[in-house]
Amino acid sequence: MTHDGVYVYGIVRAAHPVPTALHGVGNPPEAVTTIKEGRLAAVVSPAPPQLRARRRDLLAHQELLLTLAEQGPLLPMRFGMVAPDEVAVRRQLADAEDRHLAVLERVADRVEINLKAMPANDSLAAVVRDDRTVRELREAVRRRPSYEANVRLGEAVATALSRRAAEAGRDAVGELRRAAHAVAAGPEVSGCVMNVSFLVNRDDCDGFTEQARLLAQRHRDRADLRVAGPVPCYSFMEPEHAAERTGV
Repeated sequence: MTHDGVYVYGIVRAAHPVPTALHGVGNPPEAVTTIKEGRLAAVVSPAPPQLRARRRDLLAHQELLLTLAEQGPLLPMRFGMVAPDEVAVRRQLADAEDRHLAVLERVADRVEINLKAMPANDSLAAVVRDDRTVRELREAVRRRPSYEANVRLGEAVATALSRRAAEAGRDAVGELRRAAHAVAAGPEVSGCVMNVSFLVNRDDCDGFTEQARLLAQRHRDRADLRVAGPVPCYSFMEPEHAAERTGV
């Protein structure tokens, strides 16, 4: 089979145990190995030709990272990270050795837990009760129905639902961040008003997740708070001062 470069799963310390017989992306799955340079190693496999984000390969990538993270700190790569050749991988490891080692130290024995906030599906009655603008627009539609009035009402309702969800999300983050080492705002996600990740001790993971779920129950009339994790520490790959910045 012709390969298209080196597929990189993540970066670990050179002494990191890598289970034998690991397989990664590709059909059939490619054998996984390491490229060591100094105090670091990249976990890699041959990149299959015409790589696509197929479910099989996405799952293989994620499962491999979870296996590696059980053996020690890991800097995970997003799906589809391909280097042109081994030389390029070695160069990157050498050039960023100190930075990578600092981040590996920071995420050691820690995991990432994600919280997303979306407007609650069944909170329309509460919005009408609590939002004066929505109530007034609703009465206007009843008195004099029109397309424009309905549009204004719909926009006001959507704005109110998003605002309530964002407030609930900020309240939850305010409580959860006390039990986290760092908080990082994630990228915008369609339908979400907040996307935040927490860096949490692996041993505290169950308690943190349970606290997040209790908060989701408490705020269910304002927001749909969804908890995911633990996952590898994707959101904390930058130096500590950058990971601490968040707009929430």
